[in-house]
Amino acid sequence: MSNTGPPNKRGEAPSEPLKRAIGVTTRAIAGDHEMLVGYAAGTPNMHGHTVQLPEPSRVPSRREIAVIRGWADSLGLMAACHNAKLHNRLAPSSGTAREVFEAVEKARVEAIGANRMAGMAGNLTAKLDDHFAHGRFANVTDRDSAPLSEAMALIVRERLTGLETPENAEAIVNVWRPWIEKRCATLLQKMDTLSEDQEGFGRLLRDVLTALDLAEDWGDSQLEKEATEDQPESEGGEEESEESSEGDDGQESQGDSEATESEESNIADMTDSADTQEFDVESDAPEEAETAEPWKPNTSVLDDPESFGYRIYTKEFDEEVQADDLSSPEELDRLRAFLDKEMKQLASAVARLANRLQRRLLAQQNRAWDFDLEEGALDAARLTRIIIDPMHPLSFKQERDMEFRDTVVTLLLDNSGSMRGRPIMVAACAAEILARTLERCGVKVEILGFTTRAWKGGQSRERWMEAGKPGNAGRLNDIRHIIYKTADTPWRRAKRSLALMMREGMLKENIDGEALAWAHARLMARPEHRRILMMISDGAPVDDSTLSVNSGSYLEMHLRQVIEEIEKRSPVELLAIGIGHDVTRYYQRAVTISDPSELAGAMTDKLVELFEEKDATSAATLRGGRSGVGPKRVNVARATRH
Repeated sequence: MSNTGPPNKRGEAPSEPLKRAIGVTTRAIAGDHEMLVGYAAGTPNMHGHTVQLPEPSRVPSRREIAVIRGWADSLGLMAACHNAKLHNRLAPSSGTAREVFEAVEKARVEAIGANRMAGMAGNLTAKLDDHFAHGRFANVTDRDSAPLSEAMALIVRERLTGLETPENAEAIVNVWRPWIEKRCATLLQKMDTLSEDQEGFGRLLRDVLTALDLAEDWGDSQLEKEATEDQPESEGGEEESEESSEGDDGQESQGDSEATESEESNIADMTDSADTQEFDVESDAPEEAETAEPWKPNTSVLDDPESFGYRIYTKEFDEEVQADDLSSPEELDRLRAFLDKEMKQLASAVARLANRLQRRLLAQQNRAWDFDLEEGALDAARLTRIIIDPMHPLSFKQERDMEFRDTVVTLLLDNSGSMRGRPIMVAACAAEILARTLERCGVKVEILGFTTRAWKGGQSRERWMEAGKPGNAGRLNDIRHIIYKTADTPWRRAKRSLALMMREGMLKENIDGEALAWAHARLMARPEHRRILMMISDGAPVDDSTLSVNSGSYLEMHLRQVIEEIEKRSPVELLAIGIGHDVTRYYQRAVTISDPSELAGAMTDKLVELFEEKDATSAATLRGGRSGVGPKRVNVARATRH
């Protein structure tokens, strides 16, 4: 993560002045002149005095700038207007109630800034539009497909700011609004007067959750905890006086930020939200530093596995490595020759599967055009109009965007010792079939593998033994995550790397949960709107070193938590194929095969099924709008089912 620093006028990227200005603005909003603002790929977040924002392009577009500024404003407001200690006391312990509570609290904080500054409102709206740009919720028709937390946050945002809901999220609100307003319309009306009172707002929100029949998610212990903490009122008064005095210091920090910002006047047009020095920082901001764990919205097992019971003894010896770095070029050439020899024996089956997959995918890439436009490609079919009437204007056409091509597929291969021999060879061949075929269809493919660096613990276990074998060790092995092919690398450049799976001694133990979370994080950093993750495994997660000091289900429990998080809350579409291992007990979308030779066919079928499943849904929606397109796609899906 690159931190913002002093100007570097010579040879700096065009985005550097923007990054410096956003850093100044974020510190001004937060009222914290010591806050570090950095930029990196991944989900924007805040830890203590450090904020991580999305890394801008070298020459960012206006929309990209607005989205980054929206994240900066949101996290700055969270530092200034949110008391983490108070939030943890009021919030439900877990479940849907917790998700709703955190989402609505975030909407409250952002509403404070949006109501006070029009520029900030525009930035936050751009961030929200980008959040729903994938369109996954644009056509939902039932509550099971629409997250309640998202709907509640949008409804509260409307009520507190008067801003309209983004077009792609209107369906979520429309599905839930009648049910919500029927139960708590009166309570929602009271929120307008409490938006700047976190405690009063939080208590009102708890009443809303009760009205929505979510009170059981609090747990009796949470209610008892609040009852005991409500008693010492005088103690809160002391904290409040300390906070108010520290709030004055926050105002001084804004003065320092103003001086710094004046030096950035050459990019003031890109950072009109810098007038936030006049922002009235709430007095409870400094209390966030007192908490051991800063509040982070929608905390999940993917971000913080330790909070869900999964501990890692040390990550010092873990590695994420390119396949080329694990072997010499000569050895990779030898292994590739061996894989090519095996591929020749499967030549007919490979060609048949590749052609079948390509035909069925390309059949769905129906082209649609908009006609009679004022600009675009010249419509030759309508040139006869010009001959008949020379004064008739030219007609242009433009091809509609195809969502199909805006897709990336990740293949995550189990590289454990049990895959040694024919299973791993078939897996490598099947991955090659899919990568080559999907690349021809315009779909990007990433191929990843996971194993451990050593048997029975490696250096992590040695470190643990030197420390006297402390209890609650957690994961006790050195993991190795291998990148065989990145999504942006053409297959012809990466084909040699896949042969590394054939290397003797390469395959060891498997810790599936962490590998799945790693692959998911890489997918989430991709720009494509549709992301598909395919796991290929032949057994449950096994690591002798870890299981010897933890329960026998330790790794399996973590795997189930990761799968549930991805399937229920992530835009990534997850599917799995088990080789002689029943993966249907873990994954909702899965298939089990008994012989490795069936792998290529199973991968092809599941992938086509996934594409046709969404395409049939889109066709049903568009059947009345585009003649010929909807019925054709539905027929393809129907033929597959029969």
